[in-house]
Order: sequence, then structure tokens, then C-alpha cells
Amino acid sequence: MEERVGDVFDEMTGVGARIETPPQGGLSVFDPIERTQIRVETDVENVRQGSVAERFPMPLDAAVSFRTDTITFPVVVAIHVRTTDGGHVTQTDHFAFEELPAGEYVLDLAAPIKLYVRAAGPMTIRSDADRTVIDLDGETRVDVGARSFHDSPAGTITTTDDPRDVMAAVNAFGHALKTQAPDRSYPTLRGHPPRLERGDELVIPSSLEAPETNVQLAVPPRFEYIYPAASLAYYIGARLVAGETPEIRTTDGFTYSLDREDGYEATVARTLKQVFVLDCVARTEGYYEVPLFERAALEASLDISFPEVREASPTERLATYLSVPFESVEPYCPTWKLTADVTPTGEYLELLPYLVDELAVVRTPTDDAVTSATEQAATVREFYRATDGGRDDGTNAGRYVRPSAADSIEQTWAGEGTPIGASKAMVEAYENRLDRSLASDDISITVVCNDPDMVEERDMADTVYGSRDELPFDVRQHDDLTRAELQEVLAADTDFLHYIGHIDEEGIECADGKLALDRIETTGVDAFFLNACSSYRVGARLVEAGAIGGIVTLSDVLNNAAVTMGRTLARLLNTGYPLNVALETARNESYAGGQYVTVGDGGLGIVQPESNLPDLVEITDVRDGTVDIVYRTFLANRFNLGTMMAPTIRDESMYYLAPVKDGLEYTLSVSELVEFVDRRTPIRFEGALHWADTFDFSRLD
Repeated sequence: MEERVGDVFDEMTGVGARIETPPQGGLSVFDPIERTQIRVETDVENVRQGSVAERFPMPLDAAVSFRTDTITFPVVVAIHVRTTDGGHVTQTDHFAFEELPAGEYVLDLAAPIKLYVRAAGPMTIRSDADRTVIDLDGETRVDVGARSFHDSPAGTITTTDDPRDVMAAVNAFGHALKTQAPDRSYPTLRGHPPRLERGDELVIPSSLEAPETNVQLAVPPRFEYIYPAASLAYYIGARLVAGETPEIRTTDGFTYSLDREDGYEATVARTLKQVFVLDCVARTEGYYEVPLFERAALEASLDISFPEVREASPTERLATYLSVPFESVEPYCPTWKLTADVTPTGEYLELLPYLVDELAVVRTPTDDAVTSATEQAATVREFYRATDGGRDDGTNAGRYVRPSAADSIEQTWAGEGTPIGASKAMVEAYENRLDRSLASDDISITVVCNDPDMVEERDMADTVYGSRDELPFDVRQHDDLTRAELQEVLAADTDFLHYIGHIDEEGIECADGKLALDRIETTGVDAFFLNACSSYRVGARLVEAGAIGGIVTLSDVLNNAAVTMGRTLARLLNTGYPLNVALETARNESYAGGQYVTVGDGGLGIVQPESNLPDLVEITDVRDGTVDIVYRTFLANRFNLGTMMAPTIRDESMYYLAPVKDGLEYTLSVSELVEFVDRRTPIRFEGALHWADTFDFSRLD
């Protein structure tokens, strides 16, 4: 019998989202760059492409048309119902039942890939805790369109290390901002700033010239002022200009000091957060009219008319935002995604576009963050509580740095030394992510075990990876590889490598000796977890050779501690946690948790979360048949700052800016908690991490 292969529809010769008709039926919408997908369950016949994309009022990568009477999504997706010209009609979410009368509609779905459905009513949209169904009035024409969330720099700017040239280059970042309206707070409307490349002269292509603006951000022309200002200047569309006093200026005569009580860097960070949050509130007057918790709270406490702010000019809006104290806005700021400590020299300027793309809070570290090699090596050994003497990997002659704590999900270090409590930023990691090759629709996982004493972790990894039925996995396992075999595995394309074994200063231990670092010239590995002693240098080498990021160790790790960390990290990564968030969540599960760090891009996730955002339930109290919980979410992939979330708890109708600072508190019955959590949801109870599919909920009765 001939195997049905299925058809692939994409309108950009393989770039962007694809829509496929797989052998099992229905549609599969797949993003080969971001490695995300969603299934559309329906009976489809005669799927065609033609000029379908023209029937949508938004840009698309791919679109198809077919006839059917029912469409089912095997996950709950929020749907914004619009007219064919983009006008708002209504919205649905979990436990919805919405009947739409006759008429033509465009349904805007909040899915891992930007997805749109066009069809004629009457129709009914209904959802429960697991799926969303669209029932049509008999067999009807349906158009489905998709667009990738992937965004790339529009070009490259060459700049010298002269701070004034760097200021001119940063001013061109504003070219990537797609609007000056409050909608810029949506992650999809903030384009990626152009690349920066160090050179002998400033060269800004005419296509990347800084846009006209009525806002200036004056700072002294020194790196310790330029770097922290970059995200703010980009977001508010300001032009960096030289000035002795750091301040914002507008052509309307408005000025705002950026050197207040807490100092320059803290003031810049607060200003960015304040403008951003108030934009998020003002945008609810526009394309997505949702009941936002932060709007309800701020509208009641601030003397600001958000409908008027929405229609004001950018300079008027900015002045209004900054007329209120930060303390009145701060409680409603989401937990920021990234804080970056960047050494204020030209050596690190090429990192700026990638940090600004994340709206990172950028700080310039002081000498206090770095101690001498001898003193810090001793501190690290004590900090790690190593039971075997705490041999470290010798990177940078044992020179460690401990950046100041940051109020953000992720923290990264760009400078000399090996960071403790932060990832190691490497420009190669971000470049590698942008240059990521197109993938097949399978998520490839490679597990290598070169230590027979750690087969427990290997067997666990083989069970965990690929256990999500809704995603297609290709899991490959290798044992006791020789040097040549390991080189071949490292060179092959794979989304994720989980290595179990031994590493020392001579290289990676193989069945026939050590594979030296200088033999790793290129790699097809995207992300990795090197669960071996002192794997930091190997991880850094993989990033230099083409990888995006991974989790490594700084010193010796005992086998039982490594297995515990391996088990926990594997489950979190398989759930959709990004590298950094997975590591921070897993640290407390083992006394060796402090010995693990990330190198490269720690924001990379291996698979998509089931509900767009990874989550965690913390049980804080149990009494009389009720459970107090704190519900936390984390950002992932293209669901960046500006993302909204609506918890599927009871009849919760509010949306919140994600991730909510300190989480959301609820008191539930045990049965309500069981109904709320997905079977793969991590649950923290009595200080330990559990999983909903194996947790004994009778302990809560």
C-alpha cells in the first residue's frame, strides 16, 4: 500500500510558517524556525492555496482553503473575533460558548504560531479545559492563514568603538519599531534591531537610517551611559544625543531627569517599565479590547484618561505617563524578562541589538562584582558545598564573578570571567539563533550516555523526552561512543543534546580516549545539557561552533546529585521551560544546583509549552479541604514582554500581563486544583518539586 506523504503549503519558498496536510488527516501548522506547531483537527477535502491570503487583512506566510463543518484545536486557545476589515466583535477563552449570527468573520487565535481562520456564520465557538471547537452551520468554506513569530534584523550597521558613533548606531534601532502607538507593547510589533558590527568607520545603510522623532534622550557620550539607555531609547523612539545631564527631552518642552534618587541606571530601568506598563493599559482601547486587571487597578488609582492617552501624540502621551510617580505603577509591572550586566567597553557592543530586542534592563558592573581569582575560587567552593574538594574547570584561571541580584526572570553577564547566578552572554549564541536552519516537523532529541554508572539518568531521559503525544519527536540514544562517533553526533543537526558522562581539562571522555575541545569545529546542535563534571568550557566551545545555548557545570558533581538535576531539568525542558527558567526552577532540587549555569542564549526553549506560557503551581497552605496556591507563569519563545494571560481557574475572566509579579493567589478545593492543573504541570509542595501526573493529591485532603 502506498504511504500518503501529504502536501505542504507555504508562500515564501520555505521561509516562515507552513501548513501541511499530514497522512492522519486535518492540518498541521508548523514553524520550522521557531520549532512550534499546532494541529487543526477537521475533515478536509480539496485543500487549495490559490489567492487565499488576499482574503485576510493581515500579512501571512501561508494560507489554505477547504470546506468543512467543524474545526477542533486540541488545546484551549483564546480567540478574538473580528469583522473582515479587522473590527472587534467579541472574544472567547476557556469554558467558552459563543454563538455568532450570520456574517463573515476572521478569527484571530492566540496560538504558538499566529493563526487566523476566516468563515461565514452562523457559528458556535466552544471550549472546555482541554480543547476549542468551532461548529459551522453545515459544510462551509474555511480559510486558514498562518504567520511565524520569528523576527530577524533588517540589516547590519558597522560602527567604531567611538561612543558617539555607537550612539548614532543605536539611534537606528528605532527603524525596527513598527509603531509609536501603545501597541508597540505587543511583542509582535517590536521588530528586531539591526545587527551591530565593529569596524573602522561608521556605516549606516540608507534603509536603516534613524527615523524622525520629537524625543531626545541626552546622556554623556560614554559606554556606561549609552548601554543602559539603549532599550529605553529604542522603545520610546528617542534619539540619543550627547549631554552632560541624563534626561528625556521633547520638542514640546517637556523634560524628565534620568538621574534621580536611586541613580542613573535604576531611573532608566524604572522609566522603561513605567512607560511600557501604561502602554499595555492604553492599548486595550485598540485592536484587543480585553478586561485587563492592570487597567482596572491603575484606572482607579491614577488621574489618567486612557482613551485620551490612546489618541494623544507620542510626546503628549510620554509626558502624561511620566507625570505620575513610579511607585503608583510598580505593583502592576510584570516581572521583567532579562537583566544584563555588560562591561562598558566597545568589545561588547555587538550584543546590544539582542539585548534591546528583549527590552533588557542593562547595567554596567562595577569592580565590586569581580574579585581576585584566588579569593573567588575559594568562595565558589564554599558556595557549592562540594564534597570532593570542589575542583573547578579552570576557565579564565578560576576567575569568577557574581553579579548583583536582579528583579528579573533571567540574568546574563557580558564580560570577563565565569558568572555565578547568571548566564554567560555570547554574541555567537544570538547570531546562531538567527541563522538557525530550517527543521523538519519532528523535534529531534539526542541522548548520549558515555558513563555506564549513570544509566539511570539515560533511561529516565529516554522516558521523559518525547512523551508529549501532541508533538512529533525523534529521540535518538547513543551509549559508549568513541571519539569519532561523538564527533559525528555533535556535527549532526539536532534540536537538543543531553550528554551524560565525564569531562575534564583534556576533553570529553569517550570509549577510546578523550575528545579534545579543539576537535569540535562545527556543530549542528541547537541546545544542550552537558550533565558532566566541569562542562563549562565544552559548552562555550559548542556555542562558538554553532550552538545557541545550553546548561553546563562549573565544577565536579557527584553522580547522585547529577542524576537528580538531570531528571528534573529533563522534565522541565520537555514541558516547554526555557533553559534559564528550567535551571532556576530546578536549583533547589539538589545540593549541587548552584554548580549549574547556562551559556549562550538562556531564553531558548526546546519545545513549545502546552498553553503558550510555562507555568508552576506552588501549594502554600492546606486546611479543611482547601488549598492555597500561588500560580506562576514564565515567558517563552516569542511570547515576550507584553504577553497577556488568562488563568483557567473557575470563572476567572480577567487578563493579566505576564508574568505576574509574585504570582496569582487562589484558594481552591482539592478537586478544583486537580481540574486546573495539566498532567505535566510542575507542583511545588513542602519545598520539593512534583509533577501533576504522579503527585498524590490525597495528601491534600
